[in-house]
Amino acid sequence: MKKNLLATLLALSATLHAWAWPDANKPITLVVPFPPGGSTDLIARTLSAKMGEKLGGANVVVENKAGATGTIGASQVARAAADGQTFLVASLGPYVIAPHLIKVNYDALKDLDPITVVVQAPNVLVVPAPAPWKSLAEVIAYQKANPDKMTFASSGNGSSDHLTAELFWLQTGTTGIHVPYKGGGPVMTDLLGNQVNASWMNINTAMPQIKSGKLRALAITSAKRSPLLPDVPSLEESGIKEANVYSWQAVSAPKGLPADIKKRMHEAISSIIRDPQNQARFAELGFETVLNTPEQFATFQAAEFSRWQKLIASRNIKAD
Repeated sequence: MKKNLLATLLALSATLHAWAWPDANKPITLVVPFPPGGSTDLIARTLSAKMGEKLGGANVVVENKAGATGTIGASQVARAAADGQTFLVASLGPYVIAPHLIKVNYDALKDLDPITVVVQAPNVLVVPAPAPWKSLAEVIAYQKANPDKMTFASSGNGSSDHLTAELFWLQTGTTGIHVPYKGGGPVMTDLLGNQVNASWMNINTAMPQIKSGKLRALAITSAKRSPLLPDVPSLEESGIKEANVYSWQAVSAPKGLPADIKKRMHEAISSIIRDPQNQARFAELGFETVLNTPEQFATFQAAEFSRWQKLIASRNIKAD
Protein backbone atom coordinates (compact mmCIF):
# COMPACT_ATOMS: atom_id res chain seq x y z
CA MET A 1 0.00 0.00 0.00
CA LYS A 2 2.77 2.41 1.00
CA LYS A 3 4.76 1.44 -2.07
CA ASN A 4 1.77 2.18 -4.30
CA LEU A 5 1.21 5.54 -2.62
CA LEU A 6 4.90 6.42 -2.94
CA ALA A 7 4.87 5.47 -6.62
CA THR A 8 1.80 7.63 -7.19
CA LEU A 9 3.38 10.61 -5.44
CA LEU A 10 6.61 10.20 -7.40
CA ALA A 11 4.66 10.04 -10.67
CA LEU A 12 2.68 13.14 -9.72
CA SER A 13 5.86 14.97 -8.76
CA ALA A 14 7.46 14.05 -12.08
CA THR A 15 4.40 15.28 -13.97
CA LEU A 16 4.35 18.60 -12.15
CA HIS A 17 8.08 19.00 -12.63
CA ALA A 18 7.73 18.25 -16.34
CA TRP A 19 5.17 21.01 -16.69
CA ALA A 20 7.02 23.61 -14.63
CA TRP A 21 7.92 26.58 -16.85
CA PRO A 22 11.63 27.47 -17.09
CA ASP A 23 11.42 30.52 -14.80
CA ALA A 24 8.42 30.46 -12.48
CA ASN A 25 9.48 33.78 -10.96
CA LYS A 26 9.02 35.70 -14.23
CA PRO A 27 5.74 36.17 -16.09
CA ILE A 28 5.24 34.88 -19.60
CA THR A 29 4.64 38.02 -21.65
CA LEU A 30 2.44 37.98 -24.73
CA VAL A 31 3.42 41.09 -26.68
CA VAL A 32 0.59 42.50 -28.83
CA PRO A 33 2.03 45.15 -31.19
CA PHE A 34 -1.30 47.00 -31.43
CA PRO A 35 -3.58 48.95 -29.08
CA PRO A 36 -6.07 47.10 -26.86
CA GLY A 37 -9.48 46.19 -28.25
CA GLY A 38 -8.66 44.82 -31.69
CA SER A 39 -8.82 41.28 -33.06
CA THR A 40 -5.19 40.50 -32.19
CA ASP A 41 -5.66 41.75 -28.65
CA LEU A 42 -8.76 39.56 -28.34
CA ILE A 43 -6.77 36.48 -29.35
CA ALA A 44 -3.95 37.29 -26.93
CA ARG A 45 -6.32 37.80 -23.99
CA THR A 46 -8.21 34.62 -24.80
CA LEU A 47 -4.89 32.78 -24.65
CA SER A 48 -3.66 34.53 -21.51
CA ALA A 49 -6.84 33.67 -19.57
CA LYS A 50 -6.03 29.94 -19.61
CA MET A 51 -2.39 29.71 -20.60
CA GLY A 52 -1.02 29.83 -17.05
CA GLU A 53 -3.23 26.91 -16.08
CA LYS A 54 -2.07 24.93 -19.13
CA LEU A 55 1.59 25.62 -18.35
CA GLY A 56 1.74 24.50 -14.75
CA GLY A 57 0.64 27.69 -13.03
CA ALA A 58 2.80 30.19 -14.87
CA ASN A 59 1.85 33.87 -14.63
CA VAL A 60 0.84 35.19 -18.08
CA VAL A 61 0.46 38.87 -18.96
CA VAL A 62 -0.47 40.73 -22.15
CA GLU A 63 1.62 43.76 -23.06
CA ASN A 64 0.31 46.12 -25.75
CA LYS A 65 3.28 47.67 -27.54
CA ALA A 66 1.72 49.60 -30.41
CA GLY A 67 3.43 51.65 -33.09
CA ALA A 68 4.87 51.59 -36.62
CA THR A 69 2.20 49.21 -37.94
CA GLY A 70 3.08 46.59 -35.37
CA THR A 71 6.83 46.52 -35.96
CA ILE A 72 7.85 48.11 -32.65
CA GLY A 73 6.37 45.25 -30.67
CA ALA A 74 7.68 42.68 -33.14
CA SER A 75 11.16 44.15 -32.87
CA GLN A 76 10.97 43.98 -29.07
CA VAL A 77 10.22 40.27 -29.22
CA ALA A 78 12.89 39.61 -31.84
CA ARG A 79 15.50 41.15 -29.49
CA ALA A 80 14.27 39.29 -26.39
CA ALA A 81 15.91 36.22 -24.91
CA ALA A 82 14.70 32.92 -26.37
CA ASP A 83 13.91 31.55 -22.92
CA GLY A 84 10.17 30.95 -23.15
CA GLN A 85 9.20 34.13 -21.29
CA THR A 86 8.37 36.37 -24.27
CA PHE A 87 6.08 35.71 -27.24
CA LEU A 88 4.62 37.77 -30.07
CA VAL A 89 0.89 37.64 -30.83
CA ALA A 90 0.41 39.58 -34.04
CA SER A 91 -1.56 39.81 -37.25
CA LEU A 92 0.03 39.38 -40.67
CA GLY A 93 1.27 43.00 -40.87
CA PRO A 94 4.54 42.71 -38.88
CA TYR A 95 5.16 39.22 -40.27
CA VAL A 96 4.71 39.68 -44.02
CA ILE A 97 3.63 43.22 -45.03
CA ALA A 98 5.33 45.97 -43.02
CA PRO A 99 8.89 44.80 -43.83
CA HIS A 100 8.21 45.72 -47.48
CA LEU A 101 6.88 49.19 -46.65
CA ILE A 102 9.03 50.59 -43.86
CA LYS A 103 12.45 50.04 -42.38
CA VAL A 104 12.20 47.48 -39.58
CA ASN A 105 14.76 46.42 -36.98
CA TYR A 106 14.29 42.69 -37.45
CA ASP A 107 14.23 40.05 -40.17
CA ALA A 108 10.68 38.70 -40.16
CA LEU A 109 11.73 35.35 -41.63
CA LYS A 110 14.88 34.81 -39.56
CA ASP A 111 14.55 36.55 -36.18
CA LEU A 112 11.30 34.98 -34.98
CA ASP A 113 10.57 31.34 -34.18
CA PRO A 114 7.14 30.40 -35.58
CA ILE A 115 4.78 28.54 -33.28
CA THR A 116 1.38 28.61 -34.96
CA VAL A 117 -1.13 30.63 -36.94
CA VAL A 118 -4.03 30.66 -34.49
CA VAL A 119 -6.97 31.90 -36.58
CA GLN A 120 -7.74 33.59 -39.87
CA ALA A 121 -10.63 35.64 -41.23
CA PRO A 122 -11.46 36.76 -44.77
CA ASN A 123 -12.19 40.24 -46.01
CA VAL A 124 -15.55 41.18 -47.46
CA LEU A 125 -16.43 43.76 -50.11
CA VAL A 126 -19.02 46.10 -48.60
CA VAL A 127 -20.88 49.14 -49.92
CA PRO A 128 -23.27 51.47 -48.10
CA ALA A 129 -26.91 50.36 -48.13
CA PRO A 130 -27.97 53.29 -50.39
CA ALA A 131 -25.28 52.46 -52.98
CA PRO A 132 -26.49 51.38 -56.43
CA TRP A 133 -24.33 48.24 -56.68
CA LYS A 134 -26.18 45.04 -55.81
CA SER A 135 -23.58 42.48 -56.91
CA LEU A 136 -19.89 41.95 -57.56
CA ALA A 137 -20.59 41.83 -61.29
CA GLU A 138 -22.14 45.29 -61.13
CA VAL A 139 -19.09 46.67 -59.33
CA ILE A 140 -16.72 45.22 -61.94
CA ALA A 141 -18.86 46.47 -64.81
CA TYR A 142 -19.03 49.95 -63.29
CA GLN A 143 -15.27 50.13 -62.79
CA LYS A 144 -14.59 49.02 -66.35
CA ALA A 145 -16.97 51.67 -67.67
CA ASN A 146 -15.71 54.30 -65.22
CA PRO A 147 -11.96 53.85 -64.60
CA ASP A 148 -10.55 55.51 -61.50
CA LYS A 149 -13.90 56.76 -60.29
CA MET A 150 -15.17 54.33 -57.64
CA THR A 151 -13.60 55.00 -54.22
CA PHE A 152 -12.34 52.23 -51.94
CA ALA A 153 -11.56 53.12 -48.35
CA SER A 154 -8.92 51.35 -46.25
CA SER A 155 -7.46 51.64 -42.77
CA GLY A 156 -4.15 52.80 -44.25
CA ASN A 157 -1.59 52.29 -47.00
CA GLY A 158 -0.34 48.72 -46.97
CA SER A 159 -3.17 47.46 -44.77
CA SER A 160 -4.92 44.18 -45.55
CA ASP A 161 -7.98 46.01 -46.88
CA HIS A 162 -5.80 48.19 -49.12
CA LEU A 163 -3.83 45.24 -50.49
CA THR A 164 -7.06 43.35 -51.14
CA ALA A 165 -8.33 46.24 -53.25
CA GLU A 166 -5.07 46.34 -55.21
CA LEU A 167 -5.20 42.59 -55.78
CA PHE A 168 -8.85 42.84 -56.85
CA TRP A 169 -8.05 45.55 -59.39
CA LEU A 170 -5.07 43.58 -60.67
CA GLN A 171 -7.02 40.36 -61.16
CA THR A 172 -10.08 42.00 -62.74
CA GLY A 173 -8.25 44.50 -64.93
CA THR A 174 -10.08 47.40 -63.29
CA THR A 175 -9.02 50.55 -61.49
CA GLY A 176 -10.43 52.54 -58.61
CA ILE A 177 -9.41 55.24 -56.18
CA HIS A 178 -7.77 54.16 -52.94
CA VAL A 179 -8.75 56.36 -49.99
CA PRO A 180 -6.49 55.60 -47.00
CA TYR A 181 -7.58 56.48 -43.46
CA LYS A 182 -5.79 56.39 -40.13
CA GLY A 183 -7.44 53.24 -38.84
CA GLY A 184 -10.68 51.35 -39.29
CA GLY A 185 -12.91 53.65 -37.24
CA PRO A 186 -12.91 56.57 -39.69
CA VAL A 187 -13.42 54.13 -42.57
CA MET A 188 -16.61 52.83 -41.01
CA THR A 189 -17.85 56.35 -40.26
CA ASP A 190 -17.46 57.57 -43.82
CA LEU A 191 -18.71 54.32 -45.31
CA LEU A 192 -21.91 54.51 -43.27
CA GLY A 193 -22.18 58.18 -44.20
CA ASN A 194 -21.97 57.24 -47.89
CA GLN A 195 -18.85 59.41 -48.26
CA VAL A 196 -16.90 56.58 -49.90
CA ASN A 197 -18.20 53.92 -52.25
CA ALA A 198 -16.74 50.67 -50.91
CA SER A 199 -14.21 48.88 -48.73
CA TRP A 200 -12.64 45.43 -48.52
CA MET A 201 -13.28 45.26 -44.79
CA ASN A 202 -12.36 42.46 -42.42
CA ILE A 203 -15.42 40.31 -41.78
CA ASN A 204 -15.05 40.77 -38.00
CA THR A 205 -15.40 44.52 -38.37
CA ALA A 206 -18.11 44.48 -41.01
CA MET A 207 -20.54 41.87 -39.66
CA PRO A 208 -22.47 44.07 -37.17
CA GLN A 209 -23.24 46.66 -39.85
CA ILE A 210 -24.06 44.00 -42.43
CA LYS A 211 -26.50 42.40 -39.99
CA SER A 212 -28.09 45.77 -39.25
CA GLY A 213 -28.61 46.40 -42.96
CA LYS A 214 -26.40 49.49 -43.04
CA LEU A 215 -23.79 47.82 -45.25
CA ARG A 216 -24.32 45.49 -48.19
CA ALA A 217 -21.88 42.59 -48.62
CA LEU A 218 -21.07 41.71 -52.24
CA ALA A 219 -18.11 39.30 -52.17
CA ILE A 220 -15.79 37.54 -49.78
CA THR A 221 -12.10 36.72 -50.12
CA SER A 222 -12.22 33.20 -48.66
CA ALA A 223 -11.85 30.07 -50.79
CA LYS A 224 -15.49 29.24 -50.12
CA ARG A 225 -18.53 31.03 -48.72
CA SER A 226 -18.62 31.95 -45.06
CA PRO A 227 -21.28 30.38 -42.81
CA LEU A 228 -21.87 33.93 -41.55
CA LEU A 229 -22.68 35.13 -45.07
CA PRO A 230 -24.02 32.12 -46.95
CA ASP A 231 -25.58 34.26 -49.68
CA VAL A 232 -22.39 36.18 -50.45
CA PRO A 233 -20.22 34.61 -53.18
CA SER A 234 -16.48 34.15 -52.88
CA LEU A 235 -14.17 35.76 -55.41
CA GLU A 236 -12.98 32.31 -56.46
CA GLU A 237 -16.46 31.04 -57.35
CA SER A 238 -17.02 34.31 -59.19
CA GLY A 239 -14.11 33.44 -61.47
CA ILE A 240 -11.51 35.73 -59.89
CA LYS A 241 -8.50 33.57 -59.15
CA GLU A 242 -5.53 34.12 -56.84
CA ALA A 243 -7.38 36.80 -54.89
CA ASN A 244 -8.11 34.90 -51.70
CA VAL A 245 -7.02 37.06 -48.76
CA TYR A 246 -7.13 36.29 -45.07
CA SER A 247 -6.23 38.44 -42.12
CA TRP A 248 -4.53 36.10 -39.67
CA GLN A 249 -3.22 36.13 -36.13
CA ALA A 250 -0.18 34.09 -35.14
CA VAL A 251 2.15 33.40 -32.24
CA SER A 252 5.93 33.37 -32.45
CA ALA A 253 8.94 33.67 -30.18
CA PRO A 254 12.49 35.01 -30.33
CA LYS A 255 14.68 32.85 -32.57
CA GLY A 256 16.26 29.90 -30.82
CA LEU A 257 13.35 28.85 -28.61
CA PRO A 258 14.13 25.39 -27.16
CA ALA A 259 12.17 22.62 -28.89
CA ASP A 260 10.52 21.35 -25.69
CA ILE A 261 9.22 24.83 -24.80
CA LYS A 262 7.94 25.34 -28.34
CA LYS A 263 6.13 22.02 -28.20
CA ARG A 264 4.51 22.76 -24.85
CA MET A 265 3.44 26.25 -25.92
CA HIS A 266 1.93 24.89 -29.14
CA GLU A 267 -0.01 22.28 -27.16
CA ALA A 268 -1.27 24.91 -24.70
CA ILE A 269 -2.43 27.26 -27.46
CA SER A 270 -4.16 24.43 -29.33
CA SER A 271 -5.98 23.29 -26.20
CA ILE A 272 -7.22 26.80 -25.40
CA ILE A 273 -8.39 27.62 -28.92
CA ARG A 274 -10.10 24.23 -29.36
CA ASP A 275 -12.15 24.74 -26.21
CA PRO A 276 -15.81 24.56 -27.36
CA GLN A 277 -16.69 27.92 -25.80
CA ASN A 278 -13.83 29.65 -27.59
CA GLN A 279 -14.65 27.87 -30.83
CA ALA A 280 -18.23 29.13 -30.68
CA ARG A 281 -17.10 32.65 -29.86
CA PHE A 282 -14.59 32.78 -32.69
CA ALA A 283 -17.06 31.36 -35.19
CA GLU A 284 -19.54 34.12 -34.31
CA LEU A 285 -16.83 36.67 -35.08
CA GLY A 286 -15.96 35.08 -38.42
CA PHE A 287 -12.66 33.52 -37.37
CA GLU A 288 -11.58 30.18 -38.80
CA THR A 289 -9.29 28.07 -36.61
CA VAL A 290 -5.91 27.23 -38.17
CA LEU A 291 -3.50 25.92 -35.48
CA ASN A 292 -0.87 24.69 -37.93
CA THR A 293 2.51 23.30 -36.88
CA PRO A 294 5.60 25.50 -36.51
CA GLU A 295 6.94 24.02 -39.76
CA GLN A 296 3.68 24.72 -41.59
CA PHE A 297 3.61 28.26 -40.20
CA ALA A 298 7.15 28.87 -41.45
CA THR A 299 6.25 27.66 -44.95
CA PHE A 300 3.04 29.69 -44.95
CA GLN A 301 4.80 32.85 -43.74
CA ALA A 302 7.46 32.56 -46.45
CA ALA A 303 4.76 32.22 -49.13
CA GLU A 304 2.78 35.18 -47.77
CA PHE A 305 5.95 37.25 -47.44
CA SER A 306 6.78 36.65 -51.12
CA ARG A 307 3.20 37.22 -52.26
CA TRP A 308 2.80 40.62 -50.65
CA GLN A 309 6.35 41.66 -51.55
CA LYS A 310 5.56 41.11 -55.24
CA LEU A 311 2.21 42.91 -55.07
CA ILE A 312 3.62 45.90 -53.18
CA ALA A 313 6.45 46.23 -55.67
CA SER A 314 4.31 45.76 -58.78
CA ARG A 315 1.65 48.23 -57.62
CA ASN A 316 4.23 50.72 -56.28
CA ILE A 317 2.53 50.82 -52.87
CA LYS A 318 4.11 53.17 -50.33
CA ALA A 319 3.68 53.52 -46.59
CA ASP A 320 1.69 56.40 -45.11
